[in-house]
Amino acid sequence: MMKILKALTLVCLTLVCLTTFAQKPKWEKANFQVWGNCEMCKTKIETAAKSVEGVKTARWNVVNKKMKVKFNSAITNTDKIQQAIAIIGYDTEKHKAKDEVYNNLHHCCQYERE
Repeated sequence: MMKILKALTLVCLTLVCLTTFAQKPKWEKANFQVWGNCEMCKTKIETAAKSVEGVKTARWNVVNKKMKVKFNSAITNTDKIQQAIAIIGYDTEKHKAKDEVYNNLHHCCQYERE
């Protein structure tokens, strides 16, 4: 009986130590340009960014067109985040949206493209 109690105590202490010393994710911050026009764009762009696994926050500024993201760099990166945004029709620094997807954006969301 005493051996069982000692073994259980050892197991419990081990679990507590592992939980206490488990690594917390390293959140990385990044900024990049995303083209769009309005509050509807803002909602769609931020939702697309947040849909990427590992993204904690995403904020897009309508005025200066800058996206600020906070993400776990062990899970994702800015390239994947920008790809997700381009898929829904918005150009980013690294990725251009497909023309057919861009053309299907609401008329107020269609920005001047390069």
